[in-house]
Amino acid sequence: MATAFLRTIILYFLIMAGLRLMGKRQIGELEPSELVLTMMLSDLATVPMQDFGIPLLSGVIPILTLLSLSMLLSQLSLCSIRFRRLLCGSPTVLIDHGKLRQDAMRKNRFTIDELLEELRGQGISNLNDVKYAILENSGQLSILPWPEVQPPTAKDLGTEVADSVSLPIILINDGRVIARNLEQCGKSEEWLQKQVQKQGLASCREVFLLTLDSGDKIYCLPKEKST
Repeated sequence: MATAFLRTIILYFLIMAGLRLMGKRQIGELEPSELVLTMMLSDLATVPMQDFGIPLLSGVIPILTLLSLSMLLSQLSLCSIRFRRLLCGSPTVLIDHGKLRQDAMRKNRFTIDELLEELRGQGISNLNDVKYAILENSGQLSILPWPEVQPPTAKDLGTEVADSVSLPIILINDGRVIARNLEQCGKSEEWLQKQVQKQGLASCREVFLLTLDSGDKIYCLPKEKST
């Protein structure tokens, strides 16, 4: 029992470390090589967890080999455009200047039903509204509509809009003070406590979320009282 427990923990953290090396991607955004790697890693990890007759090292070595190979291929793809195109492929234009490229759709086995579904998912119901549609290497479809059907921007309307977009920094997360973020903002815990009291709360433990943006605007969300 203890052997199974330890093997599972070791393999779990090994796979997690490997996936972190692949970067932050969703499953639907994986390149073909990354998807193959993920599937192989999951299969390799289950064998030594279930069969105690197989040494743990026999499962760890193939996993480390695949991770090393993945890192090598990733580095080569960064250095060589040709190798990157060979390994990952290249995006395919399915709609070019409003014209549907049927040969490209057949080559990528992309049906008209799938195309219309993707268009509806992006709020487009008419093929004539699309100037470009590009099938990316990850399988995602990028849609670029004609300018006349795009919603107007402030620049198009010739109006000036104040820049009110800022990235808030979390100072309290579920009752816990994030000291590193507090120091980054140049604020003290005494200052934070005063801000919490201004919100009618006794202590930071009663705060579920408190953020501070670049304009010193505070957002405070108290914890809900359990019933």
